[in-house]
Amino acid sequence: MKPIVAVTNIFPQIALDKLSSTCDLKINQSGNSLTKEELLQKFSESDAIISYLTDRIDQDIIDRGTKLKIIANYGAGFNNIDVNYASKMDIWVTNTPSVLHETTADLTWAMILGAARRIIPADRYTRQGEFKGWGAEVFLGGDVHGKTLGIIGLGEIGSAVARRATGFNMRTLYHQRNRLSELEENQLDVEYVTFDKVLRESDFLTLHVPLTEKTEYMISNDEIALMKKTAYLIHTARGKVIDDYALVAALKEGRIAGAALDVYEDEPAITEGMTELSNLMLLPHIGSASFETRDKMALLVVDNVIDALAGKTPRSLVPGYSQ
Repeated sequence: MKPIVAVTNIFPQIALDKLSSTCDLKINQSGNSLTKEELLQKFSESDAIISYLTDRIDQDIIDRGTKLKIIANYGAGFNNIDVNYASKMDIWVTNTPSVLHETTADLTWAMILGAARRIIPADRYTRQGEFKGWGAEVFLGGDVHGKTLGIIGLGEIGSAVARRATGFNMRTLYHQRNRLSELEENQLDVEYVTFDKVLRESDFLTLHVPLTEKTEYMISNDEIALMKKTAYLIHTARGKVIDDYALVAALKEGRIAGAALDVYEDEPAITEGMTELSNLMLLPHIGSASFETRDKMALLVVDNVIDALAGKTPRSLVPGYSQ
């Protein structure tokens, strides 16, 4: 009898094909997230689960996985899963590191340029027939080249963002819990500074940290108050790293120049007041959304599932996982 693999949402065909010959696939093709009751059923009948970040997998759900060997998350994040409890229940938890950082860095730069040069409002203005010809003060924005880029979290994505900054002749500051070696700093052309200094001196501040107890609401009123009035805040990490209401207030009052978000505090809900702000770019969590990268992510998910079903340790266990 083939092992049952439940896929909680639409999944790339290239990855399904790799599994279909050896596994009995139960796929949610609706495009909608499963309800808790539906997740409970999937866990009770499956040997492996391929999950989305939108699937909230708590202790109640994990307890149903009496024959479950792995929860393979389709994404780099994994804060949707109670990893500690899964570990106690001898269930592997994996994610998709090392395949999406370059693509997410590309989007980060699109957001930096788009926010600074007001690309989305200018596009909307043109489509609405408002463009009457060149004007000396039409959609003035901020320069990017030669400015100071601040990066909080210089992991895979943050490092990829830093590498791109050299092409814009930028000074790049970074802050994280553990400082890089001198060699790594030289290779990336980055300067380690305190948290307060990266806030005070950055013209563009971009966040690339996981969501933990220490990073939750890392950026709120006090932190925004340290930023330049001309600064832009770029966010592609996890929604609750930023206090959305503090950001909305700061943008309304002109305490920073602008922001661009790909994630939200109560995603998929958009925080009240955000859609009314012309100095805020809003994207629908598309950091890794290229054809090539999503296929690579899916194939890594499948490799993890195949490892687990074969009794092997999966190749990309989530950080800190212990069993």
